[in-house]
Amino acid sequence: MDNKHEKYQRLIDYCQTLPALPTAVVHPCDKSSLAGAVEAAQLNLIAPILVGPAERIKAVAAECGIPISDYQVVDAPYSEAAADCAVQLVREGKAEALMKGSLHTDELMAAVVRRDAGLRTGRRVSHCFVMDVPGHESPLIITDAAVNIAPTLEEKKDILQNAIDLGHALLFSEVRVAILSAMETVNPKVPSTIEAAALCKMVDRHQVTGALVDGPLALDNAIDPEAARIKGIDSPVAGRANVLLVPDLEAGNMLAKSLSFLAGADAAGIVLGARVPIILTSRADSTMTRRASCAVAVLVAKQRREAGKAMG
Repeated sequence: MDNKHEKYQRLIDYCQTLPALPTAVVHPCDKSSLAGAVEAAQLNLIAPILVGPAERIKAVAAECGIPISDYQVVDAPYSEAAADCAVQLVREGKAEALMKGSLHTDELMAAVVRRDAGLRTGRRVSHCFVMDVPGHESPLIITDAAVNIAPTLEEKKDILQNAIDLGHALLFSEVRVAILSAMETVNPKVPSTIEAAALCKMVDRHQVTGALVDGPLALDNAIDPEAARIKGIDSPVAGRANVLLVPDLEAGNMLAKSLSFLAGADAAGIVLGARVPIILTSRADSTMTRRASCAVAVLVAKQRREAGKAMG
């Protein structure tokens, strides 16, 4: 096995033992998005419903040699219509996940968060990267680096809970969240340190549940045990975090991309907080990353179904 992708491969292998996830693929009108969906289907990760301009989808498939005859195509004339149609398939119970094709993320998310016809829940929608970092023993969740630009404390509470729930869906034996800042002490001049302290108190009061949470922590003492020891930080999270909650989108985006481009990490992406998981892939993603993003969605959907049965 390719050690570089060992963590992703374990995830994919497990998901291949589960039923394929019915997934509305929104506007798959280029080679990478259509091929990504079909490859995930061939691995039994998803059961795709291709939503978009039918003739265009068929033309791309024919031109690129992508076999789509086994999959349902739902005709929608343009990208926004495809997003609305895909959301409707979820509302009708025909799809349990959405997958972004060749449309802008904003177009897809606008349909998801629409007040009357969208897929809102009581939670804020947020994005998580599930990163496979070479040399790091476990997958690393980073949130939010793609949806919420400058989240408020109230929004961070939902971002935190979404990430904790994802850790459980990914079968982490223990979810350990570091709330990141530039330092590990509370400094009134650095607002993210105050918000980190407030989030930790919310955990103490069971307003956020399901994880060990500590912050503020700097990146080094969040993930490196020796850095935490040198700083004298006595915490069950410091040095061994598997979830990193960043202060804002800019910090998260730079952290995720520096791991990708300087440390050779891969970044599977998922949007949480809506009624179903949303697979967000980028044209720059590798085949393995696309597969891993689908596998993450399979586990999130499985967790939702089990939670629904428990409540029912």
